[in-house]
Amino acid sequence: MSLQLGDTAPDFTAETTDGPITLYDWMGDGWAVLFSHPKDFTPVCTTELGEVARLKPEFDKRHVKAIGLSVDGLDEHRRWAGDIAETQGHALNFPLIADKDRRIADMYGMIHPNADDTFTVRSVFVIGPDKKLKLTLTYPASTGRNFEEILRTIDSLQLTAKHSVATPVNWRQGDDVIIVPSLSDEQAREKFPGGWDMVKPYLRVTRQPTD
Repeated sequence: MSLQLGDTAPDFTAETTDGPITLYDWMGDGWAVLFSHPKDFTPVCTTELGEVARLKPEFDKRHVKAIGLSVDGLDEHRRWAGDIAETQGHALNFPLIADKDRRIADMYGMIHPNADDTFTVRSVFVIGPDKKLKLTLTYPASTGRNFEEILRTIDSLQLTAKHSVATPVNWRQGDDVIIVPSLSDEQAREKFPGGWDMVKPYLRVTRQPTD
């Protein structure tokens, strides 16, 4: 199954290290990051899970819940959690899905046969409160993800969902933003009374909205 931006994220029920969950009920009216791991007891995955545990307060501030997935079982997950806490200094504090039958991995297209026909690649799905896919990322198994970058993209997604702006290259929270071209100057004056810097007619830079 090939999921694309704007598609509805498939709902599912799964066994996790926090007990059984149904994705939509677990999300409630917030955001979610679903990310897959090739296999338990692997080095890169261990560092990633420790990092997401460390960043949980940052996800919480953004009303985002993180949930991991691996094609191993709950017993393996629970044993692995001990290694994560020991080696990374942060205990698992979010659910990890046991997907031994690869049902959810197949549902979300997490297995790429030309890379590995058995294990999931490092997929990331950011799901909005409307249950639509807002961001997808795919990393090879050998490359660990940058979760600070994923938080940055969530900041952009949440800001641009609320205001008629886009975020420029390397944007970070608090930086100037771009007024979307679909907004006329007249409409922009209403939305951005503080004005903007017109670099080009299609490139209008303004301060980041704060409300």
